[in-house]
Amino acid sequence: MDIREFLDVQHLEQLMQDWSDATGLATIAVDNDGKYITKPINFTDFCTKYTRGSTEGLERCKNCDTNNSGTYHCHAGLMDFSIDLKINGQKVGAVIGGQVLPAEPDDEKFRKIAEELGIDPDEYIDALHKVPIRSEPAIQASAKLLGDIVNSLVSSDYQRSLDSDKIYTLDEDVARAVSLIEEINEKSYQLDKIESKQNILSLNASIEAARAGEFGRGFAVVASEVGKLAVNSGEINKSIKQSLKELTSAIKELENLIIK
Repeated sequence: MDIREFLDVQHLEQLMQDWSDATGLATIAVDNDGKYITKPINFTDFCTKYTRGSTEGLERCKNCDTNNSGTYHCHAGLMDFSIDLKINGQKVGAVIGGQVLPAEPDDEKFRKIAEELGIDPDEYIDALHKVPIRSEPAIQASAKLLGDIVNSLVSSDYQRSLDSDKIYTLDEDVARAVSLIEEINEKSYQLDKIESKQNILSLNASIEAARAGEFGRGFAVVASEVGKLAVNSGEINKSIKQSLKELTSAIKELENLIIK
């Protein structure tokens, strides 16, 4: 299932931007293949330019991304989160991010990490001091809140997409029904003409039978049967027209529902 087929990405991106501005946590939405759905929001140079920008740092970050979920401490000492986005229990993507410090950093510890990653320690520490600091409970609560909100949005957009498909299918069915009604109306009109001809034939046959006297009895029987057939055809035609009237009324009600 491709989340982009039904998700309002612009709405999602604005929601995540507002959440990030309020909490100070970075975030981004990705699909099942790890490809970006939204733009990266409020990520710092410490993570993107330096940590992930180094070969060793990138490998460690990928390992964290693969093996962790919920909120967790990353290899560089920051707190991150990864929350699945699901539709009917099926994962369709994730919101990931965090990249904040749970406490004041130990500069010496991070200098050693910089050396391991092959990064200039002074630049690394300078970037580190620009990373927001939030308490661990606040980070966990913020991540859970974002996950709940985004999952609600994803579910809502998915349901709206299903409803839209159903309405489109219903619209097509209504159009087919209208076409059938027009076709039946045309055939009913032709039946009217046949009924009229049957009545004329029956009348003419009766007149000729009367003129023939005794020799016209068989003709009179035929005339009578033709007359009965005309009556029966008329009753059937009348019933068809009544059914068409009711069907047309039902179709109009459906069309009104679709428009609403």
